[in-house]
Amino acid sequence: MNRPRLTDRTALLRARRRAERAPGGMADFLHRAAAAEVEERLELVNRSFTAPAVVSGFPDLWAGLFPGAAQVTDDEILSLEPGAHDLVVHALALHWANDPVGQMVQARLALRPDGLFLACLFGGGTLGELRGALAAAEMAELDGLSPRVAPMGEIRDLGALLQRAGFALPVADSVPLTVSYRTPLHLMRDLRAMGETNALAARHRAPVPRRLFTRMAAEYSAVHAAPDGRIPASFELIVLTGWAPAATQPKPLRPGSATTRLADALGTTEHGAGDSGD
Repeated sequence: MNRPRLTDRTALLRARRRAERAPGGMADFLHRAAAAEVEERLELVNRSFTAPAVVSGFPDLWAGLFPGAAQVTDDEILSLEPGAHDLVVHALALHWANDPVGQMVQARLALRPDGLFLACLFGGGTLGELRGALAAAEMAELDGLSPRVAPMGEIRDLGALLQRAGFALPVADSVPLTVSYRTPLHLMRDLRAMGETNALAARHRAPVPRRLFTRMAAEYSAVHAAPDGRIPASFELIVLTGWAPAATQPKPLRPGSATTRLADALGTTEHGAGDSGD
């Protein structure tokens, strides 16, 4: 049975190329924020990586952010050689993957034993204000809802994907960011310059009436505008970390294999169930 597609790849690639040609330049500040998060975690690892690769939708941008790394586009079949890398970074593209676990498995297979996988992607806290304003506008103007903002995973679910993909020592953490815009339409313009416009396979293909966005802007401002009239836009960066399995990695003990009692380790007296300890 065919898996339903989340993303229309043709539309996504078109949006990305349009962003690269944006009149004021691509809005790349979230990519730079993601790169900073990756760099911070690499510093904590305190290990030298000699064969890194970066998977992204904007290879030219990430070549500047991670010079020396192999740059790989986020195609459904990744151009990664098995066992060729000690670090694979999946850079702000996994939220558009039709098969995110498949992308992670391909990254794991490209790693050497004890190689590091780092992914940064948008999480479920992203663009909550815009989702609500669009839903209210559609109900008012079009009498129904349609897919307009990509669904994004919650941190617990995304962390579980690391385990499904076969990574050891999985960790997921969240980085909330809030960006201020003059109006909701300025936010929409920035999303276009990021390449993050609607590329959902299930999107409506008919032209969107202008009144929908006028109503969306009014709904957004009515609920979220600050006293100076500016509006916030929330973004959540989820950072996933996992390691290619290796025999040298720490393993959890089997249940019942402990040789030291917890009471001894804590320097306390052990009491049986129902014993008050008085």
